[in-house]
Amino acid sequence: MAESDDKESGIVRLISKGDSSASKAIYCAYARYLTGVCTRYLSNPDDVKDVLHDSFLHIFASMNSFEYRGPGSLKAWLTKIVINESLQFIRNAYRSEILYSSLEAEEIIDDDPPQLEGLPMEMLHKLICELPPGYRTVFNLYVFEEKSHKEIASILKIKEASSASQFHRAKALLAAKIKKIQSNNP
Repeated sequence: MAESDDKESGIVRLISKGDSSASKAIYCAYARYLTGVCTRYLSNPDDVKDVLHDSFLHIFASMNSFEYRGPGSLKAWLTKIVINESLQFIRNAYRSEILYSSLEAEEIIDDDPPQLEGLPMEMLHKLICELPPGYRTVFNLYVFEEKSHKEIASILKIKEASSASQFHRAKALLAAKIKKIQSNNP
């Protein structure tokens, strides 16, 4: 059994016994990972802290409703809560930006995708975080959460065509940023 499975099964045992130390164990084991999940959606560190705080409150309040479904199910459950809290925050704070984001005048849509070889993952993550909130949200849901545009539209309460448009624009902006970096660092 993998180390992460051992850690998870130990925490699940604490939860099932109603042990109050389960909250601390969850926080210690998953806070860093969940921060990473949250920063995929939110770029402002204060917003990330607020959403993580709310996420952990939600997690701790609903631990008794967690149902173990095998290795990885705790991590998946925690991730889902953080994503939902992040999306709720975005819907409340950035509603108009999600609905009305448009390409910046300087952007040129180029169908020639950039080469990602040699681009550090940290740089790619940074560039994704720099996308406008609407673009970033749709991009993350489509790419990382593997949601369809229909599902994204339902989650964000936007039209399906708006989701597809936001994704296309996010890809174009991200490609332009990557190409700019690559042209500056030949």
